[in-house]
Amino acid sequence: MAHRLSLTPIADLPLSIRASPQPVPLFPHLHLNSPSLHYSFRRKVPPPPSLSRSEAVSERGVESSASDTTHNPSHLSSSSKLVLVVGGTGGVGQLVVASLLNRDIKSRLLTRNPEKATTLFGEQDEEKLQVRLGDTRNPEDLDPSIFEDVTHVICCTGTTAFPSRRWDGDNTPERVDWEGVRNLVSSLPSSLKKIVLVSSVGVTKFNELPWSVMNLFGVLKYKKMGEDFVRNSGLPYTIIRAGRLTDGPYTSYDLNTLLQATAGERRAVLIDQGDKLVGEVSRLVVAEACIQALDIDHTNGQIYEINSVKGEGPGSDPRKWQELFKAAQKQLQL
Repeated sequence: MAHRLSLTPIADLPLSIRASPQPVPLFPHLHLNSPSLHYSFRRKVPPPPSLSRSEAVSERGVESSASDTTHNPSHLSSSSKLVLVVGGTGGVGQLVVASLLNRDIKSRLLTRNPEKATTLFGEQDEEKLQVRLGDTRNPEDLDPSIFEDVTHVICCTGTTAFPSRRWDGDNTPERVDWEGVRNLVSSLPSSLKKIVLVSSVGVTKFNELPWSVMNLFGVLKYKKMGEDFVRNSGLPYTIIRAGRLTDGPYTSYDLNTLLQATAGERRAVLIDQGDKLVGEVSRLVVAEACIQALDIDHTNGQIYEINSVKGEGPGSDPRKWQELFKAAQKQLQL
């Protein structure tokens, strides 16, 4: 059974789209009463304002309490983190990078195309964003200097399930979802705090209908092989299995446009375990789940499936994400 957070409506976050809908910002922790949601990130990014919302949170079938959402004081502060984002110019990865910049979390982007990164994120100070050229499909590209001082990794690499132009240059599921993930994980330092891997729902059922259709060219099989390599690596990990991705990719946009991207009406989040969820998920929700999982201790060593549906969601509130992840684990144990 998936678990969903339902929030009471907020005046400036309408639950339904009317004739002239107000977009919900990608980063809800920014002041929603600000006269403008157009933020510039050219060289220096100011830290985001503190949360000012006071929604009442209720979970369907699960009672929330403050005692369930305490923070671990051992967590690294934003200034102590260095997050390596792999696949950071793709549909989910670009939203991860934009969100890390907005949170003032130092990040390093491993990409095959640094020019594309500059187009998306602008010329950033190295204290905010470092761009490194590399291809996970080629082990010789993964120089140890890429991983120096890295505390966390979010891997968002992927390709299409069926042959397409994105397969040009040997960019197949086997090369990206299996060999690329294996090469990356094999190169990571043992001091790493956590790796978060974006995978797909249905990976445990690739021989069953309808998943066998999606797996005609092996994408689910190779994603599962990548998952297994992460699980057996000995590194702390969280795996996020996404449903069919919606919203974006915003690959031709710049950073300011990314920061204004919205998930439309599908902001409520469903999280489950056991590869039972079937449905869609906004790329913005997947990106937020990856970032939240970095600091939620009870997600260590766990695999989650994630969908998004109509309704208000957890936004970027860590307490609400903790409740969602924890409720999914409790349900699996029943």
